[in-house]
Amino acid sequence: MSQPPEATARVARLFVYPVKSCAGVELREAVLTETGLDLDRAWMVVDEAGEFVSQRELPRMALIRPQLKLSEVVLRAPGMLALHLAIDTVEELVRVRIWDDEVAAYDMGAVAAQWFSDFLGRKLRLVRFDPEVRRLSSKEWTRGAEALNQFSDGYPLLLASTASLEELNQKLAAQGKPAVGIERFRPNIVLEGLQAQDEDRLDLVRIAADDGEVQLRPVKPCPRCPIPNIDPATAESDPVVTDTLQRYRRNELVGGAVTFGMNAIVVAGIDRTLRVGQPVSAGWKFD
Repeated sequence: MSQPPEATARVARLFVYPVKSCAGVELREAVLTETGLDLDRAWMVVDEAGEFVSQRELPRMALIRPQLKLSEVVLRAPGMLALHLAIDTVEELVRVRIWDDEVAAYDMGAVAAQWFSDFLGRKLRLVRFDPEVRRLSSKEWTRGAEALNQFSDGYPLLLASTASLEELNQKLAAQGKPAVGIERFRPNIVLEGLQAQDEDRLDLVRIAADDGEVQLRPVKPCPRCPIPNIDPATAESDPVVTDTLQRYRRNELVGGAVTFGMNAIVVAGIDRTLRVGQPVSAGWKFD
């Protein structure tokens, strides 16, 4: 059967993750900025040395649930009073490390530090990304384009599809295992209407936003660490998810790592609003 000349889909779900590695917030609409969706990975938890921490070593971070208000982010966690973070307030300038990047950031103060330390059982601090910092994605993957990030692992956006999740859940069901939600894969934009894994082969992705076209380019398959094994409702881990992906999702483009979803950069449409239901079209990488 011949491949259609163009892929068509729709925006099914939108997520932002205000605090890196904590729970996401599902939105009906989100403004696109040069670093991805507005407020995505704007804050990050660091240890005493300024090194970022994540669910990889602290799975209970999955239980910290942000809520976006007009002028603040409210964080809630089991057994804790709510922590209110003013969006426009920071404290002293500090240096922090995320992967191989050392960048300037703003400490969020003693109350936030104590809240995270108490809940996660380690001495920790919360920091806010410094908007003056230009933290770039790897130009090896962006074809030389300068793609800015806040505290994401390395790219402004992550695209996934409902069909790819359905395929995984069929394979889990065949083993007698329960289905998992897309939240485990921490996407920003979930597309509906593609075939499973079609997102791997999309070229320029065009989204018909109300205020003009948004253009995104998938640039790198997303290698998967153990975080998808963590149940976001309980913070308990079961390796069945990545074990299942190992059987059919090893990707030689990233050294044989297991991949799910595509990292993407912003080509056009900064300050435009993405909404659930908007139509999407894209060419194929390998026409």
